[in-house]
Amino acid sequence: MNAKARSLTEIHLAVLLFGISGLFGKLITLSPTIIVLGRVLFSSIFLMVIILYLKKDVKLKKKKHYLYLIMMGIILALHWSAFFKSIQVSTVAIGLLTFSTFPVFVTFLEPFFFKEEIKLSDSLTAVVTLLGVMLVIPDFELGNNLTQGVIWGITSGLTYAILSMLNRKFVKEYSSFVIAFYEQFIATLVLIPFYFLLRPVLNLKDILLLVVLGVIFTGISHLLFINSLKNLKTQTAGIISCLEPVYGIILAVFIIREIPDLREILGGIVILSTVFYSTLKAK
Repeated sequence: MNAKARSLTEIHLAVLLFGISGLFGKLITLSPTIIVLGRVLFSSIFLMVIILYLKKDVKLKKKKHYLYLIMMGIILALHWSAFFKSIQVSTVAIGLLTFSTFPVFVTFLEPFFFKEEIKLSDSLTAVVTLLGVMLVIPDFELGNNLTQGVIWGITSGLTYAILSMLNRKFVKEYSSFVIAFYEQFIATLVLIPFYFLLRPVLNLKDILLLVVLGVIFTGISHLLFINSLKNLKTQTAGIISCLEPVYGIILAVFIIREIPDLREILGGIVILSTVFYSTLKAK
């Protein structure tokens, strides 16, 4: 297998693992906050082992960078908590599809971060994406669990878009491993108090699932994704990443027997089409 073929295999496997991670919101009988705590705890331990093995320097260049990374860790905790909350109150399909709106948020955040004008095409893309989201919701009522799932999912997409903008600021100065470690370690520290507030009852099954989620579906998947970028164009990686909800929804059908209805499928097609367009246009 040549280098490019190996990288394509790695990124598809990484995106597949990202998609499957959403199913843990249904498989683990704990609150979203505790699920995220377990995820970032075991993932940060795994990443620390990798960093020590590769002998990477984790010391930051400036003191203010520590403040930025603390903020990024908090945002990561909010992002994943909203993501799993969306899936728990609705469906895997709704959680993954509404989270996938993040590239549209990025198109509006980039002008804010980098002092650029918002283009008409970006506004039209946002409107079409909103129509796709509206298709997913049968009735817009806050008491409706699907509506709540969409709101949490969009919150997840928005926070991830903000995080991706901040990541871009540091990726040129530090290794992706180091950034990921700091974010997940800070998220762990932020979420630990919730363990004592919520006092969850943990069984062996939940603990094992959290270890698998943290090590395989977070730590290893991120390593695969980062490593694949060595031989792939950013545009190619972005397009393949659009398959995350597709993989997740298909596997949800077979693993937990959760079949999306026609509205979710149609809304998903609209959302993913605009995401695909935003990805192509951004490069």
